[in-house]
Amino acid sequence: MFDQFTVVTDPVSDSVALSAIFAVLPLLTLFVLLGVLKVKAWLAGLISLAVALVVAVAVYAMPVGQAVLSATEGAAFGFFPILWIVLNAIWVYNLTVESGHFDVLRRSFERVSPDMRIQAIIIAFCFGALLEALAGFGTPVAITVVMLMALGFRPIHAASVALLANTAPVAFGALATPVVTLATVTSGVNDDSRLTVDTLGAMVGRQTPILAVVVPLLLVALVDGRRGVRQTWPAALVAGVTFGLAQFVAANYISVPLTDIVAALVSAAAVVLLVRVWRPVTPADLGREPEAATVPAAREPAETELADPGAVRATAGRRSGTTTAAVPSLDGPGGETPPGDPLVSEDAPGPHRDRAAAEPDPARAPSRQLADTPAEVVRAYAPYLIIIAIFSVANLGPVKDALAKEPWTVKFAWPGLDILGGNGNPLSSATFTLNWLPAAGTLMILAGVLTALVLRVSAGRALRAYGRTYVELRYAIVTVMAVLALAYVMNQSGQTNTLGAFLAAAGGAFVFLSAILGWIGVAVTGSDTSANALFGALQVETAARAGLDPVLLAAANSSGGVLGKMISPQNLAIAAAAVGMAGREGEIFRKVFGWSLLLLLFMCVLVALQGSPVLGWMVP
Repeated sequence: MFDQFTVVTDPVSDSVALSAIFAVLPLLTLFVLLGVLKVKAWLAGLISLAVALVVAVAVYAMPVGQAVLSATEGAAFGFFPILWIVLNAIWVYNLTVESGHFDVLRRSFERVSPDMRIQAIIIAFCFGALLEALAGFGTPVAITVVMLMALGFRPIHAASVALLANTAPVAFGALATPVVTLATVTSGVNDDSRLTVDTLGAMVGRQTPILAVVVPLLLVALVDGRRGVRQTWPAALVAGVTFGLAQFVAANYISVPLTDIVAALVSAAAVVLLVRVWRPVTPADLGREPEAATVPAAREPAETELADPGAVRATAGRRSGTTTAAVPSLDGPGGETPPGDPLVSEDAPGPHRDRAAAEPDPARAPSRQLADTPAEVVRAYAPYLIIIAIFSVANLGPVKDALAKEPWTVKFAWPGLDILGGNGNPLSSATFTLNWLPAAGTLMILAGVLTALVLRVSAGRALRAYGRTYVELRYAIVTVMAVLALAYVMNQSGQTNTLGAFLAAAGGAFVFLSAILGWIGVAVTGSDTSANALFGALQVETAARAGLDPVLLAAANSSGGVLGKMISPQNLAIAAAAVGMAGREGEIFRKVFGWSLLLLLFMCVLVALQGSPVLGWMVP
């Protein structure tokens, strides 16, 4: 039951093709349950995990005990560090709601522009990229989706916009953790001296910036169809071009870990400066004048105390019960519609504005009105400034090196797990890293404590908010742990290797398919870091066999992976939980799946051109 197991790639008649038919079953189960049968994400994750376990034991001859232990390690990894980051990041956000400073922050964003399309760019794209740079692992989706709702977006549309925006910055998220992981797993299987953090980061920085130029345009198309693109393209292009240029420069000439921080700040500053001298024509259904500032709720504790988990969202802004309004087409009436999205007349009322959010609620009408003071605005931004400061200090060379050692970081073999790779060496994934102090989630707790002090939230209220955060995300917790358990079983049994080898059989054509492998990895694990750990070495080995550039294919794994982020069950569960749609992840999945495929095709073509004489000069 607990016998040693050696990973095999072709267990069915020594055929990779036949084995791939079985290896793909867990993924097909997951996608069909989510996208076709509309099964709740947590249940789909558990069922798919069961399928993966059956395939591992029955087809790959993995001992039952080893398969179960593999699943437990994956579930543990799903909670720490992934959920550990998300839960604590959302707690920090909930503290701003508790104190009333989320409303101050929202009004601050509204003052930049009352236009929902500009707000989508600034919040989902620019601010979301900053959050991705600092924490990653679903944090930007969890926070920006609720901010969009507070500004009037209906839940399903807020989730769609946040997920679509969370693409270009992902490869450099969490201070470039995916790139660092990619360099670690690839340098051990190939002697190419270019397989370093700097060179791989530079290559990724020559792929995702091109994607960044497109994403803001797609965001405004998602919000308002052809009309949105026609009226706000200057802001969308400024955001995308400045982000892309800054990302390229930072990744190639400044610092790979700081790439997204630089790009997010430069892009946000550019958009803010632009709207000071230029404003789009804002239709009545997509804009409103910034509401009068109220006395911060921190001064009226009775109004900010949350009675139940749903109150977090209620205080952020009311919403209507309708959550299935159609998403506008890419080109508006008469144009082509993205897969799964019906046409909407550009003369019809905007489907994204939650009219209930725009109308004052007499029950919550403030007794006094006054402008937000500069001090209150600073305090509203304080949590994010605190996060930047803490993460910056923690990633200073000497500090980072010290925290990577015991007792702050402990590495140990997962008890009882005894698995060898195809090369006869123990799998590195069987070693669990418990970096309990330098983990991003732990740093988020420190940021939360400081945030509570700055925003004057009492210890009791802060602790109650922390408990409610776990209650609100209980289904997301199950989903993430189940899917990471699924990923570990597939990886450690050999199922992911089988799928990779099947794709690699394409030979020279694999340069077009390499991004798809990363996309699959992130769609399953929800993490570009995990996808790079799963397939990075395979990409490099395939490149060597097919005579392709290993740096290009390794980078393509990460760049293609970012496009699977929006359809990963973890991100879907986090977005659904944040907007009060737990159990309806399938609706969000169908909204964003077409966009994911469209952008993936774009990335596949780009990588193929970079592997040819046409754009070969872009490879360092």
